[in-house]
Amino acid sequence: MEKFFDLVLNRQSCRDFADKPLEREKLVKIVDAARLSPSACNSQPWSFVAVDDPQKFAAVAEATLMYGANSYISKAKAMVVALEEFAPLKPAIAKHMDSQVFAQGDLGGAVLNICYAAEALGVGSCILGAFDRVKIHEVLDIPQEKKIFLLVALGYPNSAKVRPKARKPLEEVARFV
Repeated sequence: MEKFFDLVLNRQSCRDFADKPLEREKLVKIVDAARLSPSACNSQPWSFVAVDDPQKFAAVAEATLMYGANSYISKAKAMVVALEEFAPLKPAIAKHMDSQVFAQGDLGGAVLNICYAAEALGVGSCILGAFDRVKIHEVLDIPQEKKIFLLVALGYPNSAKVRPKARKPLEEVARFV
């Protein structure tokens, strides 16, 4: 059980990737961890595009250069694109709420599984929300009606050093009653 808490403490957004290839086998395991994430009504409202072809990756990395940020992404070796899919809810629930009401939370969990799986395999990860969606749709031949949720850059970190986590104190964000 301590291994999980080690993952939580050691996982960080990697912004300094080493020039070392990421093995396809590890990329497959990382994406499979996302597939196995829990979801409301087991709706699994996701699909993933794993990009490790150097040319396609370079084009996707270029599409993340927004607002003067993300210049480090070009040094990563792979990218996982998380897409929001239709979420079929159980009929008793679906008649009271939109089918997509839980989808983004479910996708957030799947993306977190990507990050934890990467950490467990010694791979760095960085979640990206700012990117040129139109360009990524074009580069990866994703139909325009598909919603790109988030990207996750993957690659080996240049350093094993774990930065201190700057988080609000537990007392500030949680109540126990």
